[in-house]
Formats: sequence, structure tokens, C-alpha cells
Amino acid sequence: MGIDQCEPMGFSAKTQYGLVALLDLAGAYDSGALVQTGEICKRHSIPERYLEQMLTGLRKAGLLTSIRGPKGGFQLSLNPDKITVAAVVAALEGSSTKPQRELNDPAFEVLAALEQRLESTKESLLNATTLAQLLREQDAIKQPLPMFFI
Repeated sequence: MGIDQCEPMGFSAKTQYGLVALLDLAGAYDSGALVQTGEICKRHSIPERYLEQMLTGLRKAGLLTSIRGPKGGFQLSLNPDKITVAAVVAALEGSSTKPQRELNDPAFEVLAALEQRLESTKESLLNATTLAQLLREQDAIKQPLPMFFI
């Protein structure tokens, strides 16, 4: 089995939806505008009840503020430069510590050490990546390619 056939080690659907919603909110941060859940759901095809649960968790973690009412909505409580992907993952997924088991087999010990290095590298990358960086990357993808006519 090749590496491309292995189980993916990416984000859960919950974290993906949460990050997409936060990128939407990061885009509105500079204007100070409130963004309603329904708007985010329509733009990104996210189920509204599911998104509301995630936004509540992100608000409880201190990453969002919300205002109720017909003119209400959500906004980031911090500058997008201050919100790391690691903080979002922690807010949505909680702690991912696995119980350690005693290994007496060197092959399993080697794999456990590799998994630990992988988690450490992943954690470093997520701590170093902010919403602002992801927003800039998203904006770069959105930019239309120049058209040349001959």
C-alpha cells in the first residue's frame, strides 16, 4: 500500500467547517461587520444547525463574539493575526492526547516514536499558521489569472 492509499491525516469535517466559517469572519474583521450564520451557510454550503454548534464552541473558547437579534451576528474577538489554527482545532476538537500504552516490541516503539514526531511537527505547523495567513492564501487563489490576447 502506497502512502497515497493510507488514511488521510487532515482535519475532521467539524474543524474544516469551523475554519471555513472563521475565514469568512476574518474577511469581515477589518470592517467590523457582523456576519450572520445563514450568510456563512449559504456561501459555503454548511448545514446551519451544525455551524451554530461550532460557532457556539468557538465563542465559548473566546475566539468569537456574538450579538443576538435581527441585526446580530458573529465577529472575531481577536485580530485574525492572533488566531492560530491550533487554537481553532483545540476549541473544536478538544485535547487529542491518546493513552500511552507500554510497548515491549521494538517495531511498535519505533512507530510510536514516529507518530510522536509527526504530531509534534503537525502541532508546530498549526501553531505557526494564523487565520490571516489562510485568508491571504484564499485571496490569492480567488484572484483571476491574467488573460493575454494575441
